[in-house]
Amino acid sequence: MKTAELCQEYMKEVPIPPQRGSIIPFTSWMGLGRSIKQLYGQPLPYLTNILLKQWDQLRFGSEDEDTPLDIIVHPCKAEATIWLLEEAHRCTTSSHHIAKLWQSDPMHDAFVDPIFPEL
Repeated sequence: MKTAELCQEYMKEVPIPPQRGSIIPFTSWMGLGRSIKQLYGQPLPYLTNILLKQWDQLRFGSEDEDTPLDIIVHPCKAEATIWLLEEAHRCTTSSHHIAKLWQSDPMHDAFVDPIFPEL
């Protein structure tokens, strides 16, 4: 529980970038997440990473599965969606809930970002 609590407290301190001027090309939600992490040099929390993975999985078997996602969803809207999710996850998720999710997910480390910018 302590690790989840520290992680959640840290994420509350990391500011969401107020200015976003780049249009990021992307073929998947997880790809967009990786690009955002690189461009802004900050992590995405566990819940956002899991959600992006789920959104990508929802496309499996659909008629547009092979269409690059930035053709379907405008890059600016997609990025704004991720930052809106970030704000909700950072401000409203309890560390107790995160700890319970981590307990049930033996691979949770794969979705916890190792990026820790100085605040």
